[in-house]
Amino acid sequence: MSLPPGKASELKQIIHQQLTKMDVHSRIREVLGETIREELAPQHQQLSEEDLMKALIRRGIIDDVVKELNFMTDMNDREVTSTPKPSTHFVDRQPPVLKKTNIDPTRRYLYLQVLGGKAFLEHLQEPEPLPGQICSTFTLCLHFRNQRFRSKPVPCACEPDFSDGFLLEIYKDSLGEGSKMADATTMLSICDPVHIVLIKTETSGETTLVASYFLEWRSVLSAENRVTTVAVELFGVGTESKVSVGVLDIKLEMYPKLNKTLSQEIVNTQDENGVNRPVCSYVRPLRAGRLLDTPRQAARFVSVLGYERAPVIGGGGGKQEQWCTLLAFLCRNKGDCEDHANLLCSLLLGFGLEAFVCVGTKAKGVPHAWIMTYGIDGTVTFWESLTGHRYIHNPIKPDDSPAVEQPKPLYPYRTIGCVFNHQKFLANCQPSEAVEVCVFDLHDESKWKPMSGEAIKSVCSPGATTVLPPFPPLCASAIDAATTSNELELQLRVLVAEHRKDLGFATVWDDQLSYLLSPALAAYELERTTGISSGNEEFQDAIRRAVPDGHTFKGFPIHFVYRNARRAFATCLRSPFCEEIVCCRGDQVRLAVRVRVFVYPESACAVWIMFACKYRCVLEPPAGRLESPADIRIWKDGAVTLGGWDANGRGPSGPAGEHKLETAAHLTRKAC
Repeated sequence: MSLPPGKASELKQIIHQQLTKMDVHSRIREVLGETIREELAPQHQQLSEEDLMKALIRRGIIDDVVKELNFMTDMNDREVTSTPKPSTHFVDRQPPVLKKTNIDPTRRYLYLQVLGGKAFLEHLQEPEPLPGQICSTFTLCLHFRNQRFRSKPVPCACEPDFSDGFLLEIYKDSLGEGSKMADATTMLSICDPVHIVLIKTETSGETTLVASYFLEWRSVLSAENRVTTVAVELFGVGTESKVSVGVLDIKLEMYPKLNKTLSQEIVNTQDENGVNRPVCSYVRPLRAGRLLDTPRQAARFVSVLGYERAPVIGGGGGKQEQWCTLLAFLCRNKGDCEDHANLLCSLLLGFGLEAFVCVGTKAKGVPHAWIMTYGIDGTVTFWESLTGHRYIHNPIKPDDSPAVEQPKPLYPYRTIGCVFNHQKFLANCQPSEAVEVCVFDLHDESKWKPMSGEAIKSVCSPGATTVLPPFPPLCASAIDAATTSNELELQLRVLVAEHRKDLGFATVWDDQLSYLLSPALAAYELERTTGISSGNEEFQDAIRRAVPDGHTFKGFPIHFVYRNARRAFATCLRSPFCEEIVCCRGDQVRLAVRVRVFVYPESACAVWIMFACKYRCVLEPPAGRLESPADIRIWKDGAVTLGGWDANGRGPSGPAGEHKLETAAHLTRKAC
């Protein structure tokens, strides 16, 4: 091993000073004289250097010198460093050498390695100790499931040179299970943390408790390659329990390697505070009291909460989406599909249904979450939390003959990876994850692999070690539906009049026609909530009576989940059908607009708006065409209802986007 010239000269100087201090030269001269008198005189032979060294060793002088210098100790006793540091030593150390330990291949171990420390600012100005100098030291003490460990002392410093590894055995507590190797789900149920205590030992031998920390080690179960590194911030004790002491870099690794681990999204996900929480903790039976009367009304309530994609946390392969706790979601009144699904699942559980959150993908592999309810008779129903739509699942049987007619899926879901609620977590282990061929027999473990119930209870039950946020009750709406409806309607009238004035058109409102639009808006909301259409006959009869012979009626309904009139009007004008009504020209043009606000808990609301007009067409009908006095033309696949549409072109029933272009209805009455 070669040394730099500067370090070599410094080392020689220190050795020379130490030899002078010990008066080694005088002692060597004494030994030399005695050796000459005793051994050389009688035989008159030449005294070799080897003879002199033997004499020095025999009298213990060499041992005294080495002991006083104390540059290097035995490999087994010296402090092991993770990376060479230009610190208190004048001889380069060898790379860290770990002791070999016999590992029982039938047992499971957690290897915890302390890679070093940093930011121990209390020792920022502390000088580096000289070789052999006695100084205060840090020592780490660990405890895990009746196993205790102690690290080697390291000098106190701003970046203490911790570099120790501890092999922690993970075993089952059940009687007769202690000798079996723990699998991933069993380890997840072990909620015992690793207790880490930092002790400072003064030069006088007095010890001080510096910090105490409980390390949650189960994150390694979802880590890539079953290896993870965490930075643990230590805090003081007593009155300094909020003061940071320093940071430890800790590496966790499983032995033997797990063949299959639980994915990060399955085990936990981060909430808005960056805290990792088990996914099952986001769901809990939630009773709405008098605010919601039926499961379908609950689905409608969740669907009118705003949708916003959650930000992605992390980088590289460790990206994951942020989920919101229930209170944060309700207070914002908007969230991602997972937030909607968790709330709807909780409400359906509160109504006594067996509900699960499904995690999978939609078209083009877009990640998505929705709800599944499992009936007593085995009926599987999907609930889309963003729209409130319901779909009955009838699986396709790929082994059937091509002549057998297969059901056509109406839902937008493509694959499903797992389902969970507050008590169960089941992973899809069928040959295909395609929803259309999946069999939802949740009791068949060959198709759905359940997670250990003990594992879920350990992290999601009220007595779990994981601190879970309590579920808040739902609050009644603070919005007055009638007042808000009137205000929005007046604002829209002003916006329409201004828009027509810019085009050079006069505006005449028909209050009676506006009032007649109310039953249609109520029918649209009822259909969105229950899936049942009603009141269409009365609405058509009223419109026929209000439209004179030879006049044309046009209507455009649309749905929003916000109460901003200017924003809603701008959205409506992007539709050519609405623009045709608002900019209507002709003889005896009369305009109408009606707004109905339907309120739900947490001040969520469904806002329905219908623009309509009636006018006398000045153009003659095409030659050869004879229209009856009550010729009705509905632009919705010939249906006899006036379809309601939202800002995204979604109809009152069926999947989103159905009949997207057919959003207007015409009713024409002409004299024969």
